[in-house]
Amino acid sequence: MRYNEDRIQQLIRERHVHNAPSSGIQDAILEELTQLGFQNEKTGLFLNYDVDLRPDYYCPVEKTGIMVEVERGRTTPNNMDLLDLWKCHICDHASYLFLVVPKVRQTGNGGEDPQFSRVCKRLAPFFERRNYVNVDAVYLFGY
Repeated sequence: MRYNEDRIQQLIRERHVHNAPSSGIQDAILEELTQLGFQNEKTGLFLNYDVDLRPDYYCPVEKTGIMVEVERGRTTPNNMDLLDLWKCHICDHASYLFLVVPKVRQTGNGGEDPQFSRVCKRLAPFFERRNYVNVDAVYLFGY
């Protein structure tokens, strides 16, 4: 994904504000993801489970696929990073997770909460031998 394009960077800066939804960030990268073959809100990936789940974006790749999840304010406070990893873990059609998270999240009192580094620390144990999940890799993108 080409996040370094000025146009995309500007859209993300404008939409990454306190209490804004993650859909604003999704919209900033939707065109790029669509051009790369990703489908928005792909259905039918979790038919083996009694759950109503959809990834933000999905792209089949050879015998597997890539899920893209875009988070903003609820990344670690609501454990969305862990939910996203779990979704990829139980998905029979994806072995890779592209997780897009803020580097920092603005708090209501003007502070900053370091989301990117926290997500790195939280997901790392799942890739240690004793805790392996069946996700081949998580690529973490910070904005």
